[in-house]
Amino acid sequence: MSQGGVLKRFCNCRILRDGRIETEDLWVRDGKIVNPEKIFYDEKITPDVRIDCGGNLISPGYIDVQINGGFGIDFSYNVDKVEEGIDKVAKGLLEYGVTSFCPTLVTSPREIYHQILPRIKKRNGGSHGAAILGVHVEGPFISPSKKGAHPECFIRKFDQGFKSVIDTYGDLDNVCMFTLAPEISNAASVIEELCRRNIKVSLGHSVANLREGEQAVKHGASFITHLFNAMLPFHHRDPGLVGLLTSDQIPLGRIVHFGIISDGIHTHPAALRIAHKTHPEGLVLVTDAISALGLEEGIHKLGQFEIEIRKGSAYIAGTDTLCGSMAEMPKCVRYFKEATGCSIVEALEAATLHPARVLDIDSHKGTLNFGADADFILLDEKLEVLSTWISGECVHEKTIGAIENNSTCERK
Repeated sequence: MSQGGVLKRFCNCRILRDGRIETEDLWVRDGKIVNPEKIFYDEKITPDVRIDCGGNLISPGYIDVQINGGFGIDFSYNVDKVEEGIDKVAKGLLEYGVTSFCPTLVTSPREIYHQILPRIKKRNGGSHGAAILGVHVEGPFISPSKKGAHPECFIRKFDQGFKSVIDTYGDLDNVCMFTLAPEISNAASVIEELCRRNIKVSLGHSVANLREGEQAVKHGASFITHLFNAMLPFHHRDPGLVGLLTSDQIPLGRIVHFGIISDGIHTHPAALRIAHKTHPEGLVLVTDAISALGLEEGIHKLGQFEIEIRKGSAYIAGTDTLCGSMAEMPKCVRYFKEATGCSIVEALEAATLHPARVLDIDSHKGTLNFGADADFILLDEKLEVLSTWISGECVHEKTIGAIENNSTCERK
């Protein structure tokens, strides 16, 4: 007997699965990856649709856990048209193979959070755009010394413990990740409460030493925001948050993941190599993309700041302070692979499986295992995105694929 909806067979392809690239078909039905053995031996049916992938590679869709906007939209600034802005970015990201993302809000006035956060709701992806996994709030509980492009006048402390968090943001239902500086007083109790609410805690924009970072991890922190950027530089007597990559004080069974911007600007190739060789399983590629993603050179908006695009880089207008990336995720993946010499598998998993693990969604996202969501991308030999698929439906296509309806199959 047939089970469920249209059965699709993606053939003439290679698949990234279980840490290997293998030549085999991918079967999809009802938005999920299905086990072909059950189809062959239990249901005894043939596919409704065959899709010839031309020998290209199928990878899980990219997941970006830190993106501030794009295509002229700044999530921290477009207050009057929040939903419209989210929709525009979610749709635009499909071209870059991003099937899920975390809209990121930089340090802003309290009123901005109260207006924006309730309106960025978690939702599934589709032809309308990439899935929204929850909001990443980056600030305002950070160090003024490492504020980067964050306006210092809005930076806050945990004066009243977790009450300061609620007062700043309001309802946290739509938040999935929270970047803070662990050296701030009362940070430990705040981290614990956030973890109780299943909000992932990331350490960043900080002058914390290694001991303070280790204590934060023991209280539940599990991520580092854009490693090497907006934190103390590595020092041999106290490596700071960078030292968490090799710390022997991480609780047994825990792993600290770290985001890294592999755009050829924010992080030197040698630093990428150090991070990769030191802690490859924790490495997560993030774009940290801003409103200038997809735009031409000129003046644009990022939160409370004006930014200037010059020669492919984004700066706070009138300064030489970098304020985010303009790189798309496919470029970050390719640059990372080239700079580190890592395998294709490692490069792709840094943008798929690893971010899914950060958010504890790797049972159904960031993987092509049986039962997982059929969110994937088709890549050529240069790792260029040919097409993007969400729930087994093509939502963006660079080139027309060879899709053949299997008119001869009989559903039995």
